[in-house]
Amino acid sequence: MLIQSIFALSLLAAPQDAPAAAPTLTPEGQAIETAIQAYAGKNNDERREVVVSQLRAQGFAPELAPFEGGNPRTGPRAGANVVITIGEGAKDIVLTGHFDAVPLADGTMSQGVIDNAGSVVALIEIAGLVKEQVEQTPGPFRYVFVFTDQEELGLIGARKWLEAQDKTRIAAVVNMDVNGYGETLMYGENVGEHSAFVLRAMRTQCAEMAFDCVAFPMYPPSDDRVFSAAGVPVISIGSQDAVGAHQMWLAFNGGQSNGLAEGFVPPVFQRIHSAQDTTEWVEGDDVLRTARFIADLALRLARDE
Repeated sequence: MLIQSIFALSLLAAPQDAPAAAPTLTPEGQAIETAIQAYAGKNNDERREVVVSQLRAQGFAPELAPFEGGNPRTGPRAGANVVITIGEGAKDIVLTGHFDAVPLADGTMSQGVIDNAGSVVALIEIAGLVKEQVEQTPGPFRYVFVFTDQEELGLIGARKWLEAQDKTRIAAVVNMDVNGYGETLMYGENVGEHSAFVLRAMRTQCAEMAFDCVAFPMYPPSDDRVFSAAGVPVISIGSQDAVGAHQMWLAFNGGQSNGLAEGFVPPVFQRIHSAQDTTEWVEGDDVLRTARFIADLALRLARDE
C-alpha cells in the first residue's frame, strides 16, 4: 500500500498514453506474465487461492495463518496470510509482499497487478531460487516467505503475523511492493538505524550487480512500517522505469521546488489503486530480473548478518 494522499492530485494529471508495444519476451518472462495475469479480476479470497496454488505448483507446502482483521470502515473481516519456510536455523530472513488488492469507487476490484501481484509472483520465483541454493549449501538461516493479507486495509496482515513471532529470530526483512515493470529499483532509507546493515547490503548489491537503484530518504509506506516500528531490520523495494523512479523521488523528496510541473503525478500513482492497474503494463523479464536481484540480496543478508 503506497501513500494515498497523492492520489488527489491525479485529477489534475493528463490522461496516460497507451503502453508501448512490448518487446519479445523470453520464455521465462512469458511464464512470469502468465502467472501475474492469474490474479487479475479476482477478489482477495480468490487471490489468496492463486498464491497457494502457484506455490504448490512449485513444490512448496504453503500454510495459512488466519487472523481477525478489518478496520472501522469495513468492520470485522477475517483474513489469512500465506507462509512458506525454507531451510533451518536459529535466525530468519523474512521476505514479504501483500497479495490483496483494493476495491474501486464503483465497487469493482482493482486488478492489483503492479500493486501487488507482480511482487507476489516475484517472491514465488525468489523462493525457488533460494531453495536451490539452500539445498546445495545449507546455512544457519531459515528463509520465511510471508504473503500478507489486508495490507490495503492498514498493514493488518503483516502486523498480525509479526505479533505471533519471536522477533529476536528475525535478522532482516525484505518487503516488495509495487513491482511489475522497469529496470530501476527504488528503496526507502527511512527504516530506522537498526536497518543500517540491510541498507548497506542493498547499496553493495546494486553496485556489484550494476543495477540502477534509487534511494529515497522518504519512501511511501508499506508493510515495512510494521517491522520498522517494532525495531526489526527491514527494507522495502519497488521497481519501475528510470524516468518514473526519479519523478517519484522528486514528488516525495524534492520539496515545493521539486521541478515537477504543477499538478503532475508520477505515472505509477495514476495506475495503482485505479482501473489502470492492469496486466498491459507488466514486463515479465523485468520482474524476473528483479526477482533474481532480491534472491541474491536475501542470501547476502544471511552472510552479512
